[in-house]
Amino acid sequence: QVQLVESGGGLVRPGGSLRLSCAASGNRGSISTMGWYRQAPGKERELVAVFRGSDSSYYTDSVKGRFTISKNNANNTVYLQMNSLKPEDTAVYYCNEQEVPGINYWGQGTQVTVSS
Repeated sequence: QVQLVESGGGLVRPGGSLRLSCAASGNRGSISTMGWYRQAPGKERELVAVFRGSDSSYYTDSVKGRFTISKNNANNTVYLQMNSLKPEDTAVYYCNEQEVPGINYWGQGTQVTVSS
């Protein structure tokens, strides 16, 4: 079993920044992707940014140039640096790890609210 614990959400004004952290623990297998998804009220959960394989990163178009995903392999933590935040970035952000063969783990989620 794998545990993913997110932290770093909160309330921020438009144009502000937040940094999310996701600490992974437990019996981890072969990881295919690890990263961040989000779900806004009334909308489906969407991919935000993930690592595919060891170091290849992918971002959804709406966050390119504003968000940066990074990781620290020594402490099994993935980060999401979010800059130039917009009200439409408001959502619950979830950490996700997908392992071979098709095992999917989710964190509990952390709320990000962008409002003046």
